[in-house]
Amino acid sequence: MRLKPICVFFLITLHLVKEEYTIYLNDMSTPLPHSYSLNLGGRLYPLDKPLVMGILNATQESFYATSRSFSAEAVRVRVETMLAEGAHIIDVGACSTKPGLVPIDAEEEMRRLSLALAIIRDVAPDAIVSVDTFRASVAEWCVKEYGVQIINDVAGGELDDEMFDTVARLQVPYILTHSCYSNTSVNNSPTAQCENLWQKMMYSLAERISRLHLMGVNDIIVDPGFGFGKTLDDNYHLLAHLEELHLLGCPLLTGVSRKSMIYNLLNCTPEEALNGTTVLHTIALMKGTHILRVHDVRAAVEAVKITEKLKSSSDTKL
Repeated sequence: MRLKPICVFFLITLHLVKEEYTIYLNDMSTPLPHSYSLNLGGRLYPLDKPLVMGILNATQESFYATSRSFSAEAVRVRVETMLAEGAHIIDVGACSTKPGLVPIDAEEEMRRLSLALAIIRDVAPDAIVSVDTFRASVAEWCVKEYGVQIINDVAGGELDDEMFDTVARLQVPYILTHSCYSNTSVNNSPTAQCENLWQKMMYSLAERISRLHLMGVNDIIVDPGFGFGKTLDDNYHLLAHLEELHLLGCPLLTGVSRKSMIYNLLNCTPEEALNGTTVLHTIALMKGTHILRVHDVRAAVEAVKITEKLKSSSDTKL
């Protein structure tokens, strides 16, 4: 069951006023049985099983050094490795959103992306590629010049007033990310727990989903934005209630790979956070996430395979 776009904002608003879930006549302790597909470059791609999105950072500033691929050879090796390990999507970013870092300008972002995208199209011409950018002009350039099929906007349209119009015109799937940052930067550090985080997040996402649908954008993927201006407690509260985001009627993307919510809790480094990442991936998969955005493709693919087997086995009588 997929909620009609025109109803999404009304239902979420009603939820926020009533502050109870019984009005939806659904048991929100388990994911709702949504069935989705995405139009990716003219091909209809079903989301009946979770997809793995491999991260390629065409930058030297990313918080996890192993994911940095800023030379032609490094990009080629990483792309070939991720595809061999089973990645369904390659997510390319060139402008780091690491807290405290001043973003590079659009010209430098496009220069870095050009190197990476040219190699991807050479290595795997038919690969599904998303571009991680908050700039509408950069997103449009990537779609038109390199056939990028997905726009992954970490700012959720808050930093560029042209982003929603651009997505509507290009008719490509759009990853809508929630952030607690101000509307002037995606590189601030969280200083306090977001007040009324859940209500504000659901209201914000529902409003923007409805706006996008009314503009003719059909394929919207929701990313709750783990780590984007949220404290450690915020992030775990969000993960604990992740299945409730199915109410929005959109596929869900979970991006927790090697993030501070793992290594700060475990008192380790990003390089030592793979085990914690896999634990969180497993939880997110059991709560019905559709896409995992990851640094470690093989581990994520294995987590998907195991959780899918577990889900299918739960329906089998012994």
